Amino acid sequence: MQDLAEGVAHFQRGVFPAKAARFQHLATTHRPSTLFISCSDARVIPELITQSEPGELFVIRTAGNLVPAYTPNADGVAASIEYAVAVLGVSGIVVCGHSACGAMTALADEHDLAALPAVAHWLRHAEASRVRTACAEPGEDKVSVLVRNNVIAQLANLATHPSVVRALAAKTLTLRGWVYDIPTGAVDQLDPVTGCSAALAA
Repeated sequence: MQDLAEGVAHFQRGVFPAKAARFQHLATTHRPSTLFISCSDARVIPELITQSEPGELFVIRTAGNLVPAYTPNADGVAASIEYAVAVLGVSGIVVCGHSACGAMTALADEHDLAALPAVAHWLRHAEASRVRTACAEPGEDKVSVLVRNNVIAQLANLATHPSVVRALAAKTLTLRGWVYDIPTGAVDQLDPVTGCSAALAA
C-alpha cells in the first residue's frame, strides 16, 4: 500500500498540476468517445496502450475480457454497456484481448478449476470461443488462437445487448476487436467475419 500512497503523492505533485484545467472541465463533463472492454490483467492498461487522456475512455475490465450475452437479469457488465451506449453516447466499442491471457490459458490447457468455482462459472462465457478453437490447425498455438477467437465471440455477445443493437441499426456505433501483444506492444485488429488480423499501427 505504501507504493500506492507514494504514487498518489506523485500524481498530486507532478501530474495533476499540468492537467488541472482538464480535470476542472471533467468535474462537470463526462463524454468519452469509446467504450474499451479489456481483460482485468494488470499488464493490460487501456489508457497506456491507446495513449488516451482522462475522460476519453469508458473502461470495463473483466477476466478474459468476457462480455456475457444479454439476458433480462442485468449484471454490472450489461449495466455499464447500456450506460456507455445509451447515456454517454460512445461512438465506438473495442473488445481487446491480449497475449498470455490467464483465463484463455486455463481454457486452452483445460486447467482443473475445481478450487475456483467462481472463475469456472465466469469462464462459461467463453464456451463458444473454446469450441471454435477445437478446430485449430495442428501446430497452432492454442492460447493465441483462443485469444483471437474469444475476441470475436465476445463481439458477437456484445451485439446481443439492446442498446448496442439500436446504436448499430442507427449507424452511430462501430465495434472493433483488438489483440494486444504484451512483449512487443503490437496491436492487431481482427475481422469478426473472417478472423483475419492486421496490424493496427506500424
